Amino acid sequence: MKVTQLDCLCVILLHLLHTAGSEKFEVLGPTDVIAAVAGDDIILPCYLKPNISAEDMTVDWLNLDFLDGRVYRYQNHRIIRDDQIPSYIGRTSLFKEELWRGNTSLKLTRVQGTDEGRYKCFIKAKSWYDDFTIQVLIKAVGSKPVVSIEGHREGGMGLLCESEGWHPQPELLWLDSEGVHLSAGPPETHRDFKGFYTVKQHVIVQETDTNRFTCRVQQSRINEKIETEVHLPSELFDYATPLRMAFIVLCCLGGVTVIGLSLAICCIHNKKEVLRKERDDLKKERVDLWVQNNDHNGKLAKVEKDLKSQLEILASQLDFVNTNWSPGVETIRRHAVNVTLDPDTAHCKLILSQDGKQVRHGELNQVLSDNGKRFTNWSCVLGNVGFSGKFYYEVKVEGKTEWTLGVVRKSINMNESLRPIPNKGYWTVELKDGKYTAHADSPVNLLLREKPQKVGVFVDYEKCQVSFYNVEDRCHIYSFTVCTFTKKLYPFFNPGCSDSVSLVICPVDATD
Repeated sequence: MKVTQLDCLCVILLHLLHTAGSEKFEVLGPTDVIAAVAGDDIILPCYLKPNISAEDMTVDWLNLDFLDGRVYRYQNHRIIRDDQIPSYIGRTSLFKEELWRGNTSLKLTRVQGTDEGRYKCFIKAKSWYDDFTIQVLIKAVGSKPVVSIEGHREGGMGLLCESEGWHPQPELLWLDSEGVHLSAGPPETHRDFKGFYTVKQHVIVQETDTNRFTCRVQQSRINEKIETEVHLPSELFDYATPLRMAFIVLCCLGGVTVIGLSLAICCIHNKKEVLRKERDDLKKERVDLWVQNNDHNGKLAKVEKDLKSQLEILASQLDFVNTNWSPGVETIRRHAVNVTLDPDTAHCKLILSQDGKQVRHGELNQVLSDNGKRFTNWSCVLGNVGFSGKFYYEVKVEGKTEWTLGVVRKSINMNESLRPIPNKGYWTVELKDGKYTAHADSPVNLLLREKPQKVGVFVDYEKCQVSFYNVEDRCHIYSFTVCTFTKKLYPFFNPGCSDSVSLVICPVDATD
């Protein structure tokens, strides 16, 4: 039988069509809304039809209510954490043992208000893809309303009601004893970083037969309501009644008149005593003025002492630079060392990069081993190697509003809660609340011409000096001198908790 070129081409096309068709699949999930109670763990079902393996595919879970809404990504047999929404870090996972049968469901733990929304399960193979969207609703019943009395307001009594921890946003109502709505001020609503609502509202109530009032907080979508009733004694409204107010004013005026006449009579009969008392008061005033003058002089002396101390510190730092005790940046960069972060020392809220060169502050505590080496009170981490002699490293701080850098002794107290100073084995410089501070035994406020984008840390072990530099401007920031070193020093990093920007250990090029 003769085989033509056309027959070969047909066979090839049929093979390609079969291969492409064998990879086609559908992504399926539930059509009903998934409702969850805040704090619970939930599963978002998603699976392939037919039940082919998803182990070699890309699995993306997206929250469509976020602009960059990646919740979870599985690709090339591993988890990809780049661009993951921060609030989902540590709370999402797949059932990896089920991927071979096409189960790509997502487990979401400790759900919170911000988790509500539309989720897309997107599966991509080499030549085919499909997706499915799931709606998630979050329910959270807040605290019992707290009612506080604010005092007399516009002829009545002012009350404030407040409740927190709700989702979705609730409605707050004020009711009288008959269940009739009271006219109240505008509701004030606040939403925290986890998406839970706090609501409060002011109201002015008038005296009634019962003086019973109710604050009710309700959420119709989840069919929940909580209320608190308050009873106000009639005595509280006494000063709010106009007639009683007038009577009290008249009584007060009469009392003042009687007291005034009595005082006048006493003054006439006891003029000598009054004059003697005035004389004694004048003497006392002279004594007080003398004491105040001495106290003022003492305060001036203290201010002069503080200024003198600051001037001495500034002068010592200027001498340190002018006498070339501090070498140029190009010189010290030749002593660069390779610094990598030690995860065994990291506080449980710190997130380290896989290469050990970056660290940032996270929102949640991670479950980490209690090895006795870890910081517990400060969000800090050490380098994994100690150094002596001359050594230098650089850290990128661009975009950060808070950080602390320097070196420490390995024997420091990991449970320390007081200020880190040289006497305790710390030599550090800090940025916090827009101010730069060197943590000497007495804090030194640093006035810098330019905000550093990259900080260099240099240690001369033999000269007992720790110096800090603005790498971009090639200028000196501060130096600790006459330090006491006995063992190796370890690089120290604290990224602060006011931002999510990472501290980055940079490679040093002596020719930069």
